[in-house]
Amino acid sequence: MKLSDFKYNLTKTSIAKHPVTPRDKAKLMVINRETQVAENKVFSDVVDYMEKGDVLVVNETRVFQARLYGKKEKTNAKIEVFLLRELNADECIWDVIVDPARKVRIGNKIYFNDKLWCEVIDNTTSRGRTVRFNQPGNIYKAVEKIGYTPLPPYIKREPEAADKEDYQTVYARVDGSVAAPTAGLHFTPKLLEKLKKKGVEVVPVILHIGLGTFRPVEVEDLTKHKMDSEYFDITVQAAEKINKAILNKHNVFAVGTSATRALETSVTAEGLVKANRGWTDKFIFPPYEFKIVKRLITNFHSPESTLIMLVAAFSDTDLIMKCYKKALKENYRFLSYGDAMLLL
Repeated sequence: MKLSDFKYNLTKTSIAKHPVTPRDKAKLMVINRETQVAENKVFSDVVDYMEKGDVLVVNETRVFQARLYGKKEKTNAKIEVFLLRELNADECIWDVIVDPARKVRIGNKIYFNDKLWCEVIDNTTSRGRTVRFNQPGNIYKAVEKIGYTPLPPYIKREPEAADKEDYQTVYARVDGSVAAPTAGLHFTPKLLEKLKKKGVEVVPVILHIGLGTFRPVEVEDLTKHKMDSEYFDITVQAAEKINKAILNKHNVFAVGTSATRALETSVTAEGLVKANRGWTDKFIFPPYEFKIVKRLITNFHSPESTLIMLVAAFSDTDLIMKCYKKALKENYRFLSYGDAMLLL
């Protein structure tokens, strides 16, 4: 497969700037991979496609308020600091991106308020820096009050108060992502309750999504693309529940590409899930044989992104590109705040 196989024309008007309210009233395109038939539904209809004994695997990572604005010591120059990942919790050391980068050198201190500041201790890339915060303990808690929701770069507007809740799944629990696992944004507590009553087991895993999710693929030969590493965690209890469903011939539904990558990273020789935690840079693109995931719920993704490639690997590239064309024609809303598809 080549990068250009995943090119399509995404118009600005198709990119959703705000979510649908209520969440589960987004459109849902249901695609049968065998018959290659695509039907238009509403997201709440997803319940109809699940049966007792199936598992729904969700990514319970939580988006934290990763975008901070501070002032450089002495000059008072305004600096944006975007938190990427925690490197050392005990010493409060983080990887960040700074803007404007030319003003930020090793040894500089950036003050966010009278209590919180950080010192630059290393350069990583042209805009990347490693910083040490002055507050030992929970930085996530400290930035919750002063930070801003890290909306994706393609949502061309400033974050609003509502985004703090909208850009978060209802089951988000563990701080660590700078982008939401967007397929999960469509679920409501009521919808999850309905699934549980039907006998569907909702199983949480974690994969903390980094900025790499928006990074463009810059090579035509996909085998040469390297994914950013992201932290994931599959507990013993989660693995047991998923494996029970597999052994009893029930379906494993993955909510989103992040949950899918966590599961497919952690496979035993017998085709089961193993409890595991660590870092994954797994890149899934066609052809790829999925070992765990049997059904996929996902949003409509950017052209030539690693996300659309995973979806194409799960289905069929021609079918997916055809369905994307249909979605554009029928005014589906694309990307993070957009509509969803269910691949059966």
